[in-house]
Amino acid sequence: MKVIAINGSPKKEGNTFHALSIVGKELIDKGIEFEILHIGNKMIHGCLACGKCAINQDEKCTITTDDLNLWVQKMKEADGIILGSPVYYAGIAGTMKSFLDRAFYVSGANGNLFRQKVAAAVVAVRRSGGSTTFDGLNHYLTYGELILATSNYWNIIHGRLPGEVVQDHEGVQIMRVLGKNIAWLLKMKEVSKDLVEAPQKEVKEITNFVR
Repeated sequence: MKVIAINGSPKKEGNTFHALSIVGKELIDKGIEFEILHIGNKMIHGCLACGKCAINQDEKCTITTDDLNLWVQKMKEADGIILGSPVYYAGIAGTMKSFLDRAFYVSGANGNLFRQKVAAAVVAVRRSGGSTTFDGLNHYLTYGELILATSNYWNIIHGRLPGEVVQDHEGVQIMRVLGKNIAWLLKMKEVSKDLVEAPQKEVKEITNFVR
């Protein structure tokens, strides 16, 4: 089993990285492979709303100036996905937002590639805006029918300078518990896959409010 963590921070080893690493240590200790994809320092274009990923049905975004299509396939092949972001103006960091908009649109337009994977969102924040950012990340996971893992509080850890989050003892515990719960859910899924039938995917119904 493998979990892919997306590091949406521009800083390769900033507080988002440290938060994800705490979660990852618990997964590795349980025999689960763990990889962090650092996308926060890349030049990632926002979605063009061209709809070509739905028309072509090739699991690809038509924008080829970044490695999003490679990252989508890594996420598709993984058993679990963790989204990690710092807080920018009480929200998801801009590059991470562009990544998520395109990755999850490609997924949804091509049969929901991430459906029923175990997932979680992780937020690193200096002071305020952690809850709104956490909520924003969870919008993608719940839209995609992923299975949310939880901890003993919201998955938010506090610090300013890189590595400072390790001094947030409650935050560190939150990340540890989250890692253990992700591992447990993954192993439960593996054990029960031949015993309990998974819900069948339904064709998405789309409506609007124009009369």
